[in-house]
Amino acid sequence: MLDKYLTDTPLVAILRGISPEEVVAITGQLIECGYTIIEVPLTSPDALKSIALIAKEFGGQALIGAGTVTQVNQVTQVFEAGGELVFSPNCDLDVIRKTKELNMVSMPGCCTPSEAFSAMHAGADALKFFPADLVTPSAIKAMRAVLPTIPMLAVGGINNDNMQDYLSAGTTGFGIGSSLYKAGKSTEAIVADAKKILNAFHHAKENS
Repeated sequence: MLDKYLTDTPLVAILRGISPEEVVAITGQLIECGYTIIEVPLTSPDALKSIALIAKEFGGQALIGAGTVTQVNQVTQVFEAGGELVFSPNCDLDVIRKTKELNMVSMPGCCTPSEAFSAMHAGADALKFFPADLVTPSAIKAMRAVLPTIPMLAVGGINNDNMQDYLSAGTTGFGIGSSLYKAGKSTEAIVADAKKILNAFHHAKENS
């Protein structure tokens, strides 16, 4: 399931702080721009309602799910809301196993080779290196040399200027948060930044 969404645009749109009142319109705009992986962090207001709304509206067009998933019961809640993706800041093996038990996509957070291997053995579909400020391109390059083939996303502190370094190191894609969406940001500004980020990604990809 994950491969088809990572092929063209391996960018996760992280909508931290989004409300149910705006989530459908903004998600629709992002999908039109080319984003096909949408994450609503569970720290957002009424996050499960937002996930349910966009899963109903855009299921099949995008991979939709939750971020900041740190507990097993939250995995079940996301599943019941119609989400298909579990994006975590940490490497919790029980969360990973529950995610796969429900046939959802698991992207746990990792910082070290030990966490990366543990996550893979538990069934993770991709690895989220977070925060990217701590997991530098050189660190990712070293881990890529010993890890089996698996998608690797860098999240936290990613911007238009450092994408190329991470891609050259072996990163598959990125999670894009505050540079794309912040609560209160206008739809016009979100769309403009979404396009700039996509252009920067494709330029970095061509030159990595």
